[in-house]
Amino acid sequence: MKLTIINYGAGNIKSIQFAFERLGLHAVLSSDPEEIATSDKVIFPGVGEASSAMNKLKHSGLDQVLPTLKQPVLGICLGMQLMCNHTEENNTEGLGIFNTAVKRFSNAVKVPQMGWNTINNLKSDLFKGINENEYMYLVHSYYAEQCKESIATTEYELEYASALEHNNFYGVQFHPEKSGVTGEKLLKNFIAL
Repeated sequence: MKLTIINYGAGNIKSIQFAFERLGLHAVLSSDPEEIATSDKVIFPGVGEASSAMNKLKHSGLDQVLPTLKQPVLGICLGMQLMCNHTEENNTEGLGIFNTAVKRFSNAVKVPQMGWNTINNLKSDLFKGINENEYMYLVHSYYAEQCKESIATTEYELEYASALEHNNFYGVQFHPEKSGVTGEKLLKNFIAL
């Protein structure tokens, strides 16, 4: 199986690569659209700021390639947010894969949300064998609004979509690669899709 992590200069990709190595899988790092298109599974990571990350995607042509992929694709953190229609972070247009918007938490709570929080309302094979109220590790100032594509929710100031699914596209706001045994289980489930 060919597993590819998109390397577009925005993301903590080494920790994701190590997480798959712990599962006995080798993940290739690539920014080559052809290599990504011919992979069996694709990971779309992201840590950083939305508009510069989107510019990097456009510069490499990956903004055109990503929405056309037919194999399972998993967006993580900023990767998931860029798969939405729009983010308030520097007023950035997203890839439009998930039909929802990304908003900033208000200053009524500590921003960014950093640390462990629970996931609920689990609705996908991505969460097979994972229980309601399991803890995942999060670091983010922006959140995806609830929508019909939501497959998990988390509460922080309000209830937001902490995971999304549309056809072959999946997105998680949390970091499975930093979420211990539960995160590892989710990555195994993604590989099994």
